Amino acid sequence: MATYTALTHLPGREAAEDLALACEDLTPEPVGTGVFEIEDGSERWEVGAYFTEAPDEIALAILAAAYGAQPFAVSELPDVDWVAHVKRELTPVRAGRFFVHGSHDVDQIPEGVEALWIEAAMAFGTGHHNTTKGCLEALDRLATDGFKATRIADIGCGTAVLAMAAARLWHVTVLASDIDPVAVDTAAANVIANGLDGRVECVEAAGFDHPMLERAAPYDLVLANILKQPLIDLAPDMARHVAKDGRIVMSGILTTQGDEVTAAYQAVGFAPDRRDDMGDWTTLVMIRG
Repeated sequence: MATYTALTHLPGREAAEDLALACEDLTPEPVGTGVFEIEDGSERWEVGAYFTEAPDEIALAILAAAYGAQPFAVSELPDVDWVAHVKRELTPVRAGRFFVHGSHDVDQIPEGVEALWIEAAMAFGTGHHNTTKGCLEALDRLATDGFKATRIADIGCGTAVLAMAAARLWHVTVLASDIDPVAVDTAAANVIANGLDGRVECVEAAGFDHPMLERAAPYDLVLANILKQPLIDLAPDMARHVAKDGRIVMSGILTTQGDEVTAAYQAVGFAPDRRDDMGDWTTLVMIRG
C-alpha cells in the first residue's frame, strides 16, 4: 500500500494545530496528522498529514495559504516495513546502570544491569535519543547519590522508559502520563513486557490534568522529557505539584534553550542542581525550594 506525506511549517503552535485539524476535512481524508516543534530555536512548527492515496494538492495549497504556512511538500514513501527496519538499525544502549534493548538483542544483556525492553514503536523514547539517555543517566546518578523518592510522575512518558527506570530504582508505583493515546497504549504494553504491571500506571493526560495525578501530589520526583515550550508552560503546575526539596529531571531541550528553561523554573521556586549536555541536547535536574 502506498503512503503519502504532506509536510509544511509555520510560526506558532496554535496556528499549526488549527491547520492540522483543518487537514482532517480533506478528501481523500488523511489517516493521521501530527504537529511538532522544529527544534532549531526558530519557534516554528511542522504540520504533517499522512495518506494512503494521493492527496489533493490544490486543496493542500489553499489550506497552506489560508493559515500562512509554507506550501505543502508532498512525497510518496517507499513500501518499507519501518518497524522492522528500525529494529535492525537500533543497537542496545547503556545509560548508567540501565541497558535498553529490543527483543532482537535479548541475548546481549550483560550481568548486573537494569534491563529495559523497549521495542521500536510509534511512541517516542527508545533510549537511543540523547534526551532519553540523558534522563536515564540523571536517574542513575540520583539513586547513586542516595536520593530517595516515594512519589514519582513521568509527564509526557512516551514509551514509559523513564517511568519504568524509576520504578526499578525506587521500588514504588510510578504514574506515567502522555497526551497522546498511542503513547499511552504503547507505554502500557511496555510496562507489562517488562514485568512492571501494577508498578507503573499509565494514563492519558495533558500535564498533571488527571485525578490520579492530582491525588498523588506532591511528588518527590517528576520526569519530563518533552520540548522547551511545553516545559516552560508547565513550570507553574510543576511548582504546585512538586514537594519541597523534590527533584525534577527535564529534557527535550536544545543546548541553546537550556538557560531559558532554567530561568522559567527558577522564577517559580526551583534551583538548578545539575546540567548535562549531550550533543545538541541538554538534561536539567532542578530542586524545589
